[in-house]
Amino acid sequence: MLNVKYLDLILFLVCTLEIAAIHSHDALSKNKSILIRKHLKRLKKVDGGVRLVGGRDEYEGNVEILYQGKWGAVCDDEWDLKESLVVCKQLGYFSGAVKPTSNSYFGISKRKFWMDDVFCDGTEEELADCRFDGWGKNDCKDSEAAGVICLDPAQTSSIPNEAKADTKRLSIGATRKIRLRGGRVATEGRVEVQTKGGRWDVICAEGWSLREALVVCKTLSLGYAADAIQTKFFGGKLSKTSLAGVRCFSNETSFATCTYQASLTGKCSEEEVAAVSCTQSLSDLVIDHEELTRSAYLQDQTMFFLQCAMEENCAASSAYQIQKENEAWHLETRRLLRFTARILNAGTADFRPLIPKHLWEWHMCHMHYHSMEVFATFDIFDAKGARVAEGHKASFCLEDNQCLPGVEPKYACANYGDQGITVNCSDIYKHTVDCQWVDISDLDPGNYKIKIAVNPEYKIAEMDYRNNAALCDFIYTPAFGTVTNCALELP
Repeated sequence: MLNVKYLDLILFLVCTLEIAAIHSHDALSKNKSILIRKHLKRLKKVDGGVRLVGGRDEYEGNVEILYQGKWGAVCDDEWDLKESLVVCKQLGYFSGAVKPTSNSYFGISKRKFWMDDVFCDGTEEELADCRFDGWGKNDCKDSEAAGVICLDPAQTSSIPNEAKADTKRLSIGATRKIRLRGGRVATEGRVEVQTKGGRWDVICAEGWSLREALVVCKTLSLGYAADAIQTKFFGGKLSKTSLAGVRCFSNETSFATCTYQASLTGKCSEEEVAAVSCTQSLSDLVIDHEELTRSAYLQDQTMFFLQCAMEENCAASSAYQIQKENEAWHLETRRLLRFTARILNAGTADFRPLIPKHLWEWHMCHMHYHSMEVFATFDIFDAKGARVAEGHKASFCLEDNQCLPGVEPKYACANYGDQGITVNCSDIYKHTVDCQWVDISDLDPGNYKIKIAVNPEYKIAEMDYRNNAALCDFIYTPAFGTVTNCALELP
């Protein structure tokens, strides 16, 4: 039941607006419903309530959710449009003009992460109705908070002009120079950009990631990005001209070709500045797209044999709905597109999990440790580019299954062994392994695109991300499925 003081607040707002409506009924009737809805949604103080923090207005920010009376953050693992739509809908924005954000875009999280690996199908009424790993279970850093920008056309008249320009990105001038300062060695420090007047300025750290850091290190001929840091450790103070919303794809040859958001310049909500640590040696994962095309096939499997996989969110959302509503759900059949994923480390350093060994999670059903929350994603798109089916695979283990001649394997999962991929060795997930598939039970026959990506969230530093994903044609008929015509690209 709502607290009395909250009811009083609502009644006061209603009465105030009704009195004012005598003078401008048509103009305020719309604003009345907006204002009441805005305050009503703020009054939800029960578990599952969500709010946005760190934004310039209430329609944007990092997502926080209430659980056991305490607010907590949401991790950006698997965070995309569907999850953002659910959050915005729960907050009362129904326009569909939603933009998901990641990498603590609206500032570093200062609260515990309540949710990780959130999966929504878009029909849920609240974020808590979506699937996730469990309350408080996560492997996230404070720079991995998920956020949203909800744009409601009914409220555009109240949105400042500068906020309306947020989605417009302007190129960083090619004449600007960059440098590192404040580091303990020459390969680390805060990133500074030279202004048009010749003064050096720092960059707002909100949304700063390995993709931007990689381009900085390449531009300065310092190798590759070992880490992208949001910190005050290296000094530097944000000013009214500090760039914000800097974005790179990681394949740029110069930092000058990246972009920033002009409307956010000088408006950083936090005090941390962007910094990097560069290195000359890194891993470089390459997906074997030829093995992918050779091994792909369809399989019809009853849900009885998918129970372990479903515990890891490896089935489509409709499978979990069947599990809730049908007592004989285990007899229902799912159609799976299976394939083998062979991942080669072609870099100059071993590929290692992000989290330390003592934090790996034991999965009783499959009898293995998880060393990464999201190692690979499998997405199928229709002709319009909309994602119509998806899969993901936590790293059951990272190990050297196959090495080039003369290379000694170092990593094996047996007996709680170290996990990783040695240089010039491959980690192979065969088509027979659980979750090495996409659940296409809800797809109609037709022509699609399938994208297989490893290290898809850029959580672990690599030399080059342009070979981490394979985009292929997927031809699906009632009798067979074929994957062909693959090309390597960014995740």
